[in-house]
Amino acid sequence: MATAELAGKHLVLGMTGGIACYKIAELTRLLTKAGVTVQVVMTEAATQFITPVTMQALSGRPVYTSQWDARIANNMAHIDLSREADAIVIAPASTDFLAKLAHGMADDLLATLCVARDCPLLVVPAMNRQMWQNPATQRNVAQLRADGIEVLGPDSGPQACGEIGDGRMLEAGATYEAIASFFAPKILSGRRVLLTAGPTFEPLDPVRGITNRSSGKMGFALARAAQQAGAEVHLVAGPVALETPWGVLREDVQTAQQMHDAVMRSVAEADIFIGVAAVADWRVDHASEHKIKKTADRALPTFSFVENPDILASVAKLPHPPFTVGFAAESVDLEMHGEQKRVRKNVPLLIGNLGPLTFGMDDNEVVLFEASGSTRLPRADKQTLARALIAEIAKRLPDTSLIR
Repeated sequence: MATAELAGKHLVLGMTGGIACYKIAELTRLLTKAGVTVQVVMTEAATQFITPVTMQALSGRPVYTSQWDARIANNMAHIDLSREADAIVIAPASTDFLAKLAHGMADDLLATLCVARDCPLLVVPAMNRQMWQNPATQRNVAQLRADGIEVLGPDSGPQACGEIGDGRMLEAGATYEAIASFFAPKILSGRRVLLTAGPTFEPLDPVRGITNRSSGKMGFALARAAQQAGAEVHLVAGPVALETPWGVLREDVQTAQQMHDAVMRSVAEADIFIGVAAVADWRVDHASEHKIKKTADRALPTFSFVENPDILASVAKLPHPPFTVGFAAESVDLEMHGEQKRVRKNVPLLIGNLGPLTFGMDDNEVVLFEASGSTRLPRADKQTLARALIAEIAKRLPDTSLIR
């Protein structure tokens, strides 16, 4: 997990009563690991599910539960606790507490703190599916959104009561991602990004195939960064074992042809296309229906290959293409091959790297190739690099790339 994106932030983490309080222990650990100062404030009901001692140990700061806590010099905890905060995050946010917020109630420390705040407020609902679907709850949530309060979730799935449905609190990792997304500058607000990532797999028979060492980490990091920058992101992913970034629509494919078809179905709606995937150039013309077995004379099998469609070139050739960004992984002579590929593919921006030095790694160093010349970005972890690349892409977007 990247840490620079939230380092130095100060959050008031408000906890209300609910079994989902156990998730906040992990959320607190993720936030503090990312360099966030976490000030926990708990309602009395929250203390029935997890103790203030636990939350103090995890946050490294005193936990507040009462408006009348004498540790605040002027007994104005509802004022003092929010004044240095970059945001207040209520997690879990119970049905009762959402109702309090919607109606401006201030009958305990946490509710009063929210009413008296001068910073953004984010709520992460957690409740039974019937409680979430109750018309009163839906009216309250609509009012919170109208008041400018950010509602994160809820998720859908098994609940502590044994039922299944909407109302489940986001997992700790997803909540962290949603908070990080909230704070990111929205330099791609209103844009639609179509992006490919990972390798492709070209079958030889039902169990073997041709692929490459691409892990998909760079593409997934770019999808995450684009979403955090405010874009609507559609990620077409080859076979990788990576979690889908928060807020990203993911479509899984296997072969180059499947990836090509998925891209061409969606590209008309995109403002930006980023081809990060390491796509196989060739496939066998006829994959075997059954596993290819060794023969008695140990004769080597022979294959006939056909060329796969060129996804990047296909997008660039469209009558009205989106702003198109390609990637190139070379083993030698990056400067020469990168510029040659940019011209050959006819794209305004191509990002090159030395493949053997990045496949599967958590960091990378890239060179940006464009008509005006090349720019080298310093080596960085892929999350940091992805944010830098999204900023570079945003700077190069022509005015006509606004929503078409």
